[in-house]
Amino acid sequence: MNRYTKSPEAIAALTPEQYEVTQRSGTERPGTGEYLHNHEPGIYVDIVSGEPLFASSDKFESGCGWPSFTKPIVPAHVNELRDVSHGMVRTEVRSAHGDSHLGHVFPDGPRDRGGLRYCINSASLRFVHRDDMQAEGYGDFLSQVEER
Repeated sequence: MNRYTKSPEAIAALTPEQYEVTQRSGTERPGTGEYLHNHEPGIYVDIVSGEPLFASSDKFESGCGWPSFTKPIVPAHVNELRDVSHGMVRTEVRSAHGDSHLGHVFPDGPRDRGGLRYCINSASLRFVHRDDMQAEGYGDFLSQVEER
């Protein structure tokens, strides 16, 4: 079983944008994220802790400018917190082990897939391709990733 933790080494390895987003609850500019248009099969893990967060099979095109997912791959790896910043009430999404700011969740996702839209910053994520999942210790999640 993998242990997912936030380490000083992982924080030191972040780019300035990854640090701003994950550690200071920043947001990347819409339409600029590395994974916005990624359609490869695999999983998205926390850039800091490596904990599995979202599967490509739950990713969808929402038109919001950030990668969008219908649900977390492991619900216990995602914390949802009330966010009243910027003059509105939203639900912030943070990784459970790394405490990385990931983005927000909204109730306007595809109704036939649960109705949620997890709007996530690419800067918070690392993509692990389906072909590499076993070797990187994520083999237990292969059944949740479609073959393409």
